[in-house]
Amino acid sequence: MARPITEEEKAYAQELLKRAQKAQKQIENLDQATVDRAIQAVAWATANEKTFTRLAQMGVEESGLGDRAGRPNKRFKIKGVLRDALRQKSVGIVEEIPEKGLVKYAKPVGVVAALVPTTNPALTPPGMGIYALKARNSVVFSPHPRARQTTIETVNVMRRALNNIGLPEDIYVCAERPSIPLAQELMSICDLTIATGGPAMAKSAHSSGKPAYAAGQGNSTMVIDETADIKEAARNTMLSKMSDFGSGCSADGNLIVEQSIYDAFLAQLQEEGGYLVSDEEKEMIEKVYWQDGHRTIDTIACPAAQIAEKAGFPLPGDKKFLIVKEENIGREYPFSTEKLGTLLAIFKYSGFADALEMVRHIYDTQGKGHSCGIYSFNDEHIHQLALTAPVSRMMVRQPQSKANAGSFSNGMPMTSSMGCGVWAGNITNENISLKHYLNYTWVSRPIPEDRPSDEELFGEFYNTETW
Repeated sequence: MARPITEEEKAYAQELLKRAQKAQKQIENLDQATVDRAIQAVAWATANEKTFTRLAQMGVEESGLGDRAGRPNKRFKIKGVLRDALRQKSVGIVEEIPEKGLVKYAKPVGVVAALVPTTNPALTPPGMGIYALKARNSVVFSPHPRARQTTIETVNVMRRALNNIGLPEDIYVCAERPSIPLAQELMSICDLTIATGGPAMAKSAHSSGKPAYAAGQGNSTMVIDETADIKEAARNTMLSKMSDFGSGCSADGNLIVEQSIYDAFLAQLQEEGGYLVSDEEKEMIEKVYWQDGHRTIDTIACPAAQIAEKAGFPLPGDKKFLIVKEENIGREYPFSTEKLGTLLAIFKYSGFADALEMVRHIYDTQGKGHSCGIYSFNDEHIHQLALTAPVSRMMVRQPQSKANAGSFSNGMPMTSSMGCGVWAGNITNENISLKHYLNYTWVSRPIPEDRPSDEELFGEFYNTETW
């Protein structure tokens, strides 16, 4: 439970808010061309290879989480956010529906409180910052204490980009003395919160008293049916699982594999660098991965060799991630829950109805609302999983953690924040993108009357007996 906020922290939160409010007032009437030029400047400042590599690696070194060599590859997401933002209007009239007599105008929301996770201090600020600036908002960034310096430096890079083009630096303000009470205060005084982080953070955001978009907990589960391209599925699984050492809640956690291809797929996973643990090693991993019913921090987003070493067994040098055979699902079976690291659980199913039931059971255990995926060329199986899975997004034949927040080879909006719907206590199922940073004014003009007859409206029940 968080300690009470101090008077000093309250005063600091007000100082940050007032700076951001003053800057926002200076940009709220910018035209579209000026706004678009500004987001290009911020995006280039943070997404150029030299700068993003420096910031990404700084984040790994500061937090101790993630893949120092691989994290710089995430800069593609900033380019994707910029692409999506540039292709949309955010000033004045943004949509017209003549047949309904409707015109939609976009307006800023004001000051956004942006909570930055420990796993993405170089990516989340520009991702949020581009959308916010496109909407003519300012942002107060609240870093995770474990990635404080990286977040501050990233925001400073963004501020310098604004200064270089003559815009107020305080469009982006960063809390340099972060704490949980300060973050809670910022969420309660800013106009809107965009929060990326764990379940406690999301709960806090939704109870702040202000509008908030916050993500739910992940536990991405992939179904591999008998029609799957086994090599593609195994390769994509490795790419998703190894992305930043599985730091994201989108990373594959559970694989549900049809029995007829189970052995071949498992062998292919091992060809991709997976290490199939023994029953004894499985017990050893469980003891270090979960303690007193809780996930241990020092096994999150770290190399598989480090997990194996903590557990007490050696990992062959050519192995990159751990595979655990599992048959049971439920809170009492932690391998069926979210793992946030270089560890996969693999299940076997017989008949697609069995797969669907396993999916239901896994999401009843954890991860409801987030995402799932399938490797299949059977459209009926894809359809049935989409009807069944209680998730907000489902990737078909794609590396999950590189796809569900948007990629250049699918149509999902690019983001670093994903809503998980009412399943997870969220207000939206969508990827958080430009539309969520805007207010809208709907202008309605009269149209020819559109009034169906009673016979059309009530159908077979019209003029029947009433009670």
